[in-house]
Amino acid sequence: MSDKLKILEVFDNVYPDRDYSVIHTAPEFTSVCPKTGQPDFATMIIEYIPDKLCIELKSLKFYLNSYRNDGIYFESVTNKILDDLVEVCKPRYMKITAQFNVRGGISSVIKAEYHK
Repeated sequence: MSDKLKILEVFDNVYPDRDYSVIHTAPEFTSVCPKTGQPDFATMIIEYIPDKLCIELKSLKFYLNSYRNDGIYFESVTNKILDDLVEVCKPRYMKITAQFNVRGGISSVIKAEYHK
């Protein structure tokens, strides 16, 4: 298990027989552009329908903060976050929307989805 995955914690879903949506918004996500070394800023929106487990928020915050010094492209970090969160909480559905701030006159929105 990677160090990043070790950060994430989950707890039991009290309503596993019901489909309901959980939406977490993290407006202070940062990583580093691997080409320029400049910081990238984004709002990460994590939407999911839990199955048996839910993501614990404090650990999610620390997990997202762990990307602060990582040189990684927008597309890669969005898909990596989706893969990691799916691995630990095994949701029925999950979507990550990464809304990156304008850089060089272009804003980028990356969306990645998982369906059980």
